[in-house]
Amino acid sequence: MAKLGVGIIGCGNISAAYLKLAPSFKALDLRAVADINMENARSRASEFGVRADTVEDLLAASDIDVIVNLTVPAVHYEVSRQILEAGKHAYSEKPLVLSLDEGEQLRDLAASRNLRVGSAPDTFLGGSHQQARAAIDDGRTGRILGGTAHVMGHGMERWHPNPDFFFAPGGGPILDMGPYYITNLVQLIGPVKSVTAMAKAGLPTRTIQNGPRNGEVLQVTTPTDIHAILEFRNGATVTLGASWDVWKNRHANMELYGETASLFVPDPNFFGGTVELGGEGDIEALPATDHPFAQANFTTGDGRTLANWRGAGLADMVQAIEEGRKHRCDIDLAVHVVDVMTGILRSGEERRFVDMTTTCERPAALSAEEAQALLA
Repeated sequence: MAKLGVGIIGCGNISAAYLKLAPSFKALDLRAVADINMENARSRASEFGVRADTVEDLLAASDIDVIVNLTVPAVHYEVSRQILEAGKHAYSEKPLVLSLDEGEQLRDLAASRNLRVGSAPDTFLGGSHQQARAAIDDGRTGRILGGTAHVMGHGMERWHPNPDFFFAPGGGPILDMGPYYITNLVQLIGPVKSVTAMAKAGLPTRTIQNGPRNGEVLQVTTPTDIHAILEFRNGATVTLGASWDVWKNRHANMELYGETASLFVPDPNFFGGTVELGGEGDIEALPATDHPFAQANFTTGDGRTLANWRGAGLADMVQAIEEGRKHRCDIDLAVHVVDVMTGILRSGEERRFVDMTTTCERPAALSAEEAQALLA
């Protein structure tokens, strides 16, 4: 079977990670990049030895079968729609889209053309999160009854030179960071039934504290402090705190409370970390997993080494297309997560419970052997 050609639209910061890690996966043959700014496209192409196309040329390229959408969230829907209309499979950075209606339109368009749509995050495929999944599936916790998840900090204005979109509609911690946490909860517990939330913007303005716009004041026009409760179809209730109005906190990233034991899950924004389990006895760390996607493979700008297998979801989708099976980061999961996130924001605005109108299957677990099969 001929290898599928992959292209990228959007040559911002995140594109470097996809391009750098693509050679790790045997299914990924990254051939070209495109951007509305050709200078950006040429720079990335030169850096990683691929072709620089205009967006129009990439959409029409005969050697490109799958296009990765790395544009800003506000245009995710439009660009992914163009990819599908060009007859190519689409894989989007998170969030897939900014409204449930957009997600359902993409799903219908893809189905009508027999095309695949995938979406980040794929961090739930990380070895530690798959180890947590196995603990649940193997019955070590009993049925999950409840839990907590927290993603808290003080926003991006201190380090991002252009943080405007974080504090405008389409931004905020739920749509920006929520995909990591909610997607992982769905793969661990199952789909969400309903949500309720309180939401506000704790600070009316933010001041950029770096770069050429240092000192510029931004108006905050979207909630930055959200406290939600998610009711899952299995009966579990999970509290989710997502805030950019917090200087410091001591909340764990994710804890799940089962009938027979509690499970402590590392940060869903990363692939690795330590999983802990505690029942009647003490809380104990589970043995380090040999899952490939738990192994450190990436050095950050500040010298830290960590497990960063970004692109695993894309590789799984490309391989699934070739094998004729369902991919794990599929559109039903992504649309359901959009339903949950927008439901939380709507609940906070309207001060009421919101029922989900979508559902999905838990994505298939990814064993160490299956992960190894994705690697070059």
